Amino acid sequence: MSSFSIRLATANDLEAIRAIYNYYVTCSTCTYQIVLETAEERLAWFRDRNFATHPATVAEDAGEVIGWAALSPWKSRCGYAKSAEASVYVHHEHHRRGIGKALLSDLIDRAKAAGLHTIIGGACTTQTASLALQIMLGFVPVGTFRQTGRKFDRWLDVTYTQLMLNADA
Repeated sequence: MSSFSIRLATANDLEAIRAIYNYYVTCSTCTYQIVLETAEERLAWFRDRNFATHPATVAEDAGEVIGWAALSPWKSRCGYAKSAEASVYVHHEHHRRGIGKALLSDLIDRAKAAGLHTIIGGACTTQTASLALQIMLGFVPVGTFRQTGRKFDRWLDVTYTQLMLNADA
């Protein structure tokens, strides 16, 4: 098994990021997105990022992007500026290698360095591995919203978690 590294994402990574994400659009409840993301949409996502506070990162192995993660604003109102939401996606052929844990741990470190106060995590309740990873890294479940999403002809629940970071931020 080869090792992988984590680095900031670049525009050259966008097609790999999009391909990883679109797999889950079609095959999983990891995202409630039901329409494949276009290259233009992913480029707009990338261009709208403030990498100082809301970075996007990739896990890379032998030149191949095998996972990605991002911090995004929790809400658009300025009072939420110190809160972020974490997203982590690992290529479906590279599960169980510690990639998701490394990506989320890296995001936590970047959030602390950026002076963020809290990170919000969340996952469909069917995504038990994602929720377990968040809890393993110190996130605390704060609530479950029932039947808030619909995918694959069924209603789905989402559990949110929260990790407090900087007491002074």
